[in-house]
Amino acid sequence: MATATVSSKPKRAKEYLKNWIPYRYRRYLFFTIVTIVALVLPWIRINGNHFFLLNFDHMQLHLFFVRFDMQELYLMPFMLWLLFFGIFFITTLGGRVWCGWSCPQTIFRIIYRDLFETKLLHLRKRISNKQIEPDMSKPENKLKKAIAILLWSILAFIAAADFLWYFVPPEDFFAYIQDLSNHTILMGFWIGIALFLIADVVFIKENFCIYICPYARVQSVLYDEDTFQTVYDYKRGGRIYDEHGNLIVQNKKELKAEKEDAECTLCKSCVKVCPTHIDIRKGMQLECINCLECADACTKVMGALGKESLVRWTSYHALESGGKTRVFRFRIVAYMVMLALALGGLFYMGSKKEHMLLNINRTSQLYKIEPNGVVKNSYIFLFQNTEREKHRYYFEVENKNIKIERPKRPFTVIPGKKVKKVVILYTDKPLVKDTNKDIPIPITIKAYALDNPKKISVIRKTIFVYPRWDIYQKHIKK
Repeated sequence: MATATVSSKPKRAKEYLKNWIPYRYRRYLFFTIVTIVALVLPWIRINGNHFFLLNFDHMQLHLFFVRFDMQELYLMPFMLWLLFFGIFFITTLGGRVWCGWSCPQTIFRIIYRDLFETKLLHLRKRISNKQIEPDMSKPENKLKKAIAILLWSILAFIAAADFLWYFVPPEDFFAYIQDLSNHTILMGFWIGIALFLIADVVFIKENFCIYICPYARVQSVLYDEDTFQTVYDYKRGGRIYDEHGNLIVQNKKELKAEKEDAECTLCKSCVKVCPTHIDIRKGMQLECINCLECADACTKVMGALGKESLVRWTSYHALESGGKTRVFRFRIVAYMVMLALALGGLFYMGSKKEHMLLNINRTSQLYKIEPNGVVKNSYIFLFQNTEREKHRYYFEVENKNIKIERPKRPFTVIPGKKVKKVVILYTDKPLVKDTNKDIPIPITIKAYALDNPKKISVIRKTIFVYPRWDIYQKHIKK
């Protein structure tokens, strides 16, 4: 009977682990996708526009392959709205899932520590133990460390350039770095970001996640009992720490005394593999980045015993109640509604993009009365061509009593440039006979490109000031 029990254990373990895919491999796949997208996206252009580009050089915002001038930054509040409510939504739903699965800091540390130091150079013995630092007293290890830093330094400069490509497009970036004397600020940013990445990944390490990153502090007020987290099942494994975080179990004898059927083996595999050097059995901790490497380690150990992992991706509500996590709760639905409103507002305002810009300012002179009874108003029109081709512009006044004296003919504006025009409008008819005050008459200006007036046109409102009737009478010849 005992033989049958022993022989059945490997069979159960084999069956349990047969379809198991470690979270670590899933993360590597996701890291690869995120990295490829981040590197390739700045190079993709549609009609010369990028998916996202905040270009301070040309004072432009590219969003979803549509180009907006800086004067059209009414989109920014919606983008900030999306950013903040997106953070609230993701954190309330999945905790620090961004940190463990998408954060560049995490991806960079995986590349440097697990790929370079462990797999490639064998400076570290194994990925499953991140608590043992390499012995740097050995000369060969110092050489390996130098090679790892050199390899990462090359990638750091690529990563820094990729970051800058979302502010300086690649087609401009490579042209600028060939003219270093005129683009020292860009070079300074590039080198500075790269040096920071080298110092961060090689020397600061996960201390950035623990002590520097503000997200860890923000998350504590966004969690609730139904937030998905990396959770240790103390009901099956037994309590290793009390509610104050004090260690109460030192060995299996003490664990069995605390809970007779406790399943934790006290192997500490979940502790050894943790990149932020915490013990997940202590409960929720700000340092946990939800990488789920401890879940992989426990699955491997408990799976060999034919049992389910004691560390799971679940919520405290599900752990305590034995039921399911309440995903569609009020806070989550509220964040989803706010995100939908922000996204809808972003697309709506984006659809209002103008293909030319026009600012109208009046001069300091209210009006001028000619001896022949003509009343003139002067304006400064600032036209900007936001398209990629040059266009010939002109405008009209949607008031039959007010006419254009200057400019007489259409004018050309090249792509991305602004043209200032002194505009004089006049009327030769008595519009208002008010002896109490000057009368501002609302007028509508329609400006357009002669080659495509349906698409490239804007409407602006301004006023035409007509003088008091008694002042008008004094200036004209009888």
